[in-house]
Amino acid sequence: MKTLVVSDVDGTLVDGKKQLTPATIAAVARLRDAGIGFTIVSARPRSGMMPIADALALDVPMGAFNGGVIWKRDGTILFEQRLDADVVAQVLALAAGAAVDIWVFAGDRWYATDGDGPHTRSERSSSNQEPIVCADFAAFGTPIDKITLVSDDEALLRDLTAKVKAEVADDRATIVQSQAYYLDVTAPAANKGDGIARLADAFGVVLADTVAIGDQANDLAMFARAGRSIAMGQGPQAVRDAAGAVTRSNGEDGVAYAIDHMILEQKA
Repeated sequence: MKTLVVSDVDGTLVDGKKQLTPATIAAVARLRDAGIGFTIVSARPRSGMMPIADALALDVPMGAFNGGVIWKRDGTILFEQRLDADVVAQVLALAAGAAVDIWVFAGDRWYATDGDGPHTRSERSSSNQEPIVCADFAAFGTPIDKITLVSDDEALLRDLTAKVKAEVADDRATIVQSQAYYLDVTAPAANKGDGIARLADAFGVVLADTVAIGDQANDLAMFARAGRSIAMGQGPQAVRDAAGAVTRSNGEDGVAYAIDHMILEQKA
């Protein structure tokens, strides 16, 4: 194997209904038949990635929590890094006075301040589980993989992002908006740049021979380190500008198009 394709999941590999299309499943099969490796890295927890892994029969290393956990479908954990307790306390203190829902992911479980928030239904699909409603995380004792602050007020979330970044040093956490309405805080190594590097190493592939496909700001870190980068057609302009190429949208089987016309055709 000389090439590895690493794909984001939401907004990239799956369509707007968060489903794999037959065209995408078939294209991933053609890629592997050509001797090219394929895996996924996502902000999702392992529980939310499992249905994708099952559908694509991915018995290879994958990256959950943006690469904070490198794992395999059989349950093997190859790498994991969680948030330090003091960082968790800082982030929760900043969020306490803001009009945001708070989601905490720990032990592959999802805890939420609101079980019926505006994006809870979507997260049920993404995480493949029901939320455990929790009003207070102050005494939460389980090591935490990710905190997500949720709001449809874009200005509020941008301001909160700036405040969290000002309060928490870069070497203490990865702070990035995975969607316009999600602010994710994960461990320092839980970013897709380090994630794609670990996945490449697990596959025995050098970074220069990797192809990264994604659609959001949290994909920029892997775009910067991959040999090639492909942005989804519906992604924000800044993400498309940062990529080496742009494919169709996820509603138009953009990953399948990229595989067939930007990867396999070039290989041929």
